[in-house]
Amino acid sequence: MNNPLFSPIELRGLTLKNRLVVSPMCQYISENGSANDWHLYHLGNFSIGGFGLVMTEATNVNAVGKITHKCATLCSDENEAALKRVIDFARKFGVAAQGIQLAHAGRKGSTLPPALGGQPLEPGDGAWETVAPSAIPYAAGWHVPRALTKAEIQQLHDDFVASVQRAERVGYDLVEMHAGHGYLTHQFLSPLSNQRTDEYGGSLQNRMRFALETFEAMRAAWPKDKPLGARVSACDWVEGGWTVDESVVFARELKKLGCDYIDVSSGGLHPAQSVPLAAGYHAEIARRIRQEADIKTMVVGLIADPHVAAGIVESGQADFVCMGRGAMWDPRFPWHAAELFGAEAQYPARSTPCHPKLRPQLFPDRQETPA
Repeated sequence: MNNPLFSPIELRGLTLKNRLVVSPMCQYISENGSANDWHLYHLGNFSIGGFGLVMTEATNVNAVGKITHKCATLCSDENEAALKRVIDFARKFGVAAQGIQLAHAGRKGSTLPPALGGQPLEPGDGAWETVAPSAIPYAAGWHVPRALTKAEIQQLHDDFVASVQRAERVGYDLVEMHAGHGYLTHQFLSPLSNQRTDEYGGSLQNRMRFALETFEAMRAAWPKDKPLGARVSACDWVEGGWTVDESVVFARELKKLGCDYIDVSSGGLHPAQSVPLAAGYHAEIARRIRQEADIKTMVVGLIADPHVAAGIVESGQADFVCMGRGAMWDPRFPWHAAELFGAEAQYPARSTPCHPKLRPQLFPDRQETPA
């Protein structure tokens, strides 16, 4: 049986074996920004399980851009070497393409990890000065960020480029610019967090300027045959905030600069948000962006049911389905979904003995020799 989830798709010179993507998930366990044995397991485990693409967590382009002290960065030789060890392992033993999401937390930085409450750090806990488009805190009681100067904005472009170059040396197949979840690039986009009066604030074109300049610089630094995408929060779910209509315009502008896909999420910018949570709740927004901006889309959002995932791709709402906690719950989701739909998923050589075709006592209808 042919199933859309297991059809290949091309992004520039990269062919993904299926439409299932492990979404970038912050782990809050890095050491001085560097990956460690947990990341070897975390990313290696998904890479073995048949997903077409595995994304490394939001990885910040400088130390100020971290959310917490335990967040990942890709801004030093040590960061680069540690991440290369992980990706080399995932590539050697796994079957998935490897991508990385590059980010900067902006005003949402200098906090405790979520497991410890996620609140802003106190000076005695190693708090640092956060930066943002405007001196507007995320919420009452949070650090008031310092508004970035134009010179600092230009330096941030350079920081993103430097991390892109490190990602290439690590060996990634794909890079994604994080422009969602209330972090720095999203903060420039939304009028709720960007009240600048220069060319980086005010009109939609001005509010998009930082993101578009950053993306253009990243695209120029990344190999032409490798895909570059963007994660967006398609709406703020707060009156007066960033909207789906603006996301469509943003996607069109990104496409002009060589963006290969839009990874559709939402929210994260303002504590007053009211998000209509449900399985696949971003799928219709992804469809709008896909159709109206004529660009491939990924979609994330409480997707854990194979039928929901397949329906999203089959209906044309999105080209890829991204799974975060659903993938953590079932890191062999592609194998299990393939059996449900009578399709074939990728198995690394060392996992082939568990293939249902080789266990006829448990799967009497699956006795052919696996590919």
